[in-house]
Amino acid sequence: MNEQPSTTHFGFRDVPVAEKQKLVGQVFTSVARNYDLMNDLMSFGVHRLWKRHFVAMSGVRKGDRVLDLAGGTGDIAALLKPVVGETGEIVVGDINAAMLSVGRDRLTDRGLVKGLRWAQMNAEVLPFPDNHFDAVTIAFGLRNVTDKDKALADMCRVLKPGGRALVLEFSKVRNETFGKLYDFHSFQVLPRLGRLFAGDADSYRYLAESIRKHPDQDTLKSMMERAGFGRVDVRNLTGGIVAIHRGYKF
Repeated sequence: MNEQPSTTHFGFRDVPVAEKQKLVGQVFTSVARNYDLMNDLMSFGVHRLWKRHFVAMSGVRKGDRVLDLAGGTGDIAALLKPVVGETGEIVVGDINAAMLSVGRDRLTDRGLVKGLRWAQMNAEVLPFPDNHFDAVTIAFGLRNVTDKDKALADMCRVLKPGGRALVLEFSKVRNETFGKLYDFHSFQVLPRLGRLFAGDADSYRYLAESIRKHPDQDTLKSMMERAGFGRVDVRNLTGGIVAIHRGYKF
């Protein structure tokens, strides 16, 4: 039997596996109120277009039941709500209570209440029965999960046969020159902007580092296949700054 590793990465640091969840929680509690600002700074505002494309690719239909993981601030849920309609249901799950609070308040203020459920949960151990959802989505959250293989396997478990999982995540830039510019923005500019606009350079530095430690497009595709997904496809956006991975449960 293979032994479980005793350490994992938190950005560029190695930390005990048992500590990563707490450290990631501290980051997102810190940035919860400025999360949209964070995404604007990290993506030059393009994250809003990426998320719309992500939902358009989801294949979600009226009446579907969808689990949106790491969905605390409600961006994806707000885009999915008119798609599933009055007869559908969206469960927004996030491990961080502060993120859930921000999202719930924001969508309630917009009148988006019916058909939305909010629950604090760990993506590695989902509190749902087998074959329960038509789709599972996770946007900009998988890289912060400690055991990604376990999370992907549980996502597959809770999907109905024929259901699909979609992962939107920062990935590996394909062009070397563009990649160097992107690195400069991530490691030199972003922490300074975080300090200036949110008073928190360290959290923004971690977020940039976590992107570089996340599996690249081909590696994540293989991980999804090992977790039980079939017909896994990958779509790069903005030169590979982000990628959408989509897989089906058969």
